Amino acid sequence: MRFKILIIDDEKSIRDIFSLLLEEKGYSVDTAETGKGGISCAQEFNPDLVLLDMNLPDLSGIETLSKIKSSLPQTEVIIITAYGTIKNAVEATKLGAYSYLEKPVDNEELLLIISRLVEVKRLTREVETLKSELTSRYRFSNIIGTSSRMSSVFQMMEKISRVDGTVLLTGESGTGKELVARAIHFNSPRKGGPFVVVNCGAIPKDLVESEFFGHMKGSFTDAKTETTGKFELAQNGTIFLDEVGELSPEAQVRLLRALGEREIVKVGGTKTVPVDVRVIAATNKDLEAAVKKGDFREDLYWRLAVLSLRLPPLRERNEDIPLLCEHFIKKYNQELGKRIEGLAPRTQALLESYPWPGNIRELESVLYEAMVMSDSPQLEEGNLPPRIRNWSAGNEEFSSELGKPLNEVVHGLTDEMEKRMIEKALEATGGNKTRAAQLLGISRKTLFNKIREFDVR
Repeated sequence: MRFKILIIDDEKSIRDIFSLLLEEKGYSVDTAETGKGGISCAQEFNPDLVLLDMNLPDLSGIETLSKIKSSLPQTEVIIITAYGTIKNAVEATKLGAYSYLEKPVDNEELLLIISRLVEVKRLTREVETLKSELTSRYRFSNIIGTSSRMSSVFQMMEKISRVDGTVLLTGESGTGKELVARAIHFNSPRKGGPFVVVNCGAIPKDLVESEFFGHMKGSFTDAKTETTGKFELAQNGTIFLDEVGELSPEAQVRLLRALGEREIVKVGGTKTVPVDVRVIAATNKDLEAAVKKGDFREDLYWRLAVLSLRLPPLRERNEDIPLLCEHFIKKYNQELGKRIEGLAPRTQALLESYPWPGNIRELESVLYEAMVMSDSPQLEEGNLPPRIRNWSAGNEEFSSELGKPLNEVVHGLTDEMEKRMIEKALEATGGNKTRAAQLLGISRKTLFNKIREFDVR
């Protein structure tokens, strides 16, 4: 779309000269000779920029500017003024004019200002588009899950996003804590502000304060320039403190002070800087247990856990696995140029029964590898990594036990394990029963009884 410019000037020669100049540069141009005509034309033409003469026959330039900006706030206005009206032009910039030029206008200066404005508009549109995409990407509905566990999580997220309290997200690694943090931010009143991520576990112990709050030039050996800390970068937005449980005791004290006072001081500085940020912290540790052990400050814990949300591990919501698989297959079909339609029945059953210690992150990795290895429309068990297939083979023996009372199955498995351990002990001792009994931590008599009971040969 071409950049549109409206020229409002009562002198025909100026309108003609500007029109020719700007159209040659590829701009779309319209003109008006009065203030009222310019306002009406602006409503229809919807220009990106108005070149507005301060001296018009019907309305003043200030009045025309005010009416255009009130109805078209995104339209920029450059004032064209004679020497005697510069004071009014300066007043116009206070009312929202982008800039002003004195007559006679230098064409090169005008083109330079317009080209800069075009770039600013382009960048603004890109930023707005990215913000829109981010907001769309992190809608609650885009987080995959229909299980009862995830329904509860969504309800909590919606309530948390409406308020501004500090949030503590807990859950195992790979459960999507950062994704949830971003969703809370982009659905909150702070969505127009920045979302700044800090990986607390990756910051060297002696640089935590600098990372959080910034430092002054010369405040320590490598401080070559003044830097801005993450809290300042997150001003009017959200700071996400990932793996907050990894912070050292010293770092915990500094963070506690910042949370309590809502202001920071740069390393080597003396000036306090107010910070208006929302804090969302996340950890895969049991911070309550860490508090009891003295590894985490209790006062900091309660500062962070104003609002708490636990994300369930994948094994507690395995009914969501088919949906997650569908999502990742669609994603990597595009990236890998594949046309995989889905999972073979046995593959899906295996993925739903596997315990997923690495949670969603592990599932995504497994599916990616399986898709790379697959040459068929469906992902087969043989496409899965060895650890998944081996786990399946090691658990096949349990399938035949389904339907039996649990205590009966457990008793049988215990007997089988005892028999195997006795056989291994006898093998290791060359059949010496006394030494085998010592190795197993039982009496020789008990060993003889077990040998007869289990018919160990």
